[in-house]
Amino acid sequence: MFDTLALVFGSGLVAAVLWSPILLSSRVRSLFHGLPPVRSTVASYLLVAIALSVPFAIGTGIVFTTTSTEGAALSNALLAMAFVLTIAYMGVLPLTSVIGLPRVGIDWDPTNYGLGTWLLLVTAALWYAAVFVIPLAFFAFLLALPTG
Repeated sequence: MFDTLALVFGSGLVAAVLWSPILLSSRVRSLFHGLPPVRSTVASYLLVAIALSVPFAIGTGIVFTTTSTEGAALSNALLAMAFVLTIAYMGVLPLTSVIGLPRVGIDWDPTNYGLGTWLLLVTAALWYAAVFVIPLAFFAFLLALPTG
């Protein structure tokens, strides 16, 4: 149990550090500042960054526990999981931020949710996913190498 929590929180904290330059954008800072329950930019940012790591940690765990030990099969399953989560993040996170949050009363964008906000959020989602996809892709490449 401790190993699982360390994997999730550890990877989430690493992702938070690598993703932190998005906080240079005042729009992104206002998004995190407006999020409940803490309404603090740093606390909300850390909570979101760690929460977003959970699907990657769970997905990786599922791949390793349900896929055969054959290198190529494991490699393909890791890449497929990473691809699906990346596409989901690029769609769900911007939609939730621009459409969902204002509907529940969290009006966070001072520029009125224009194209720039959408591009910023899609880029931020892709960047976050890349923090996980790049090491997973490298590991999948190593798993696919012939052993012999």
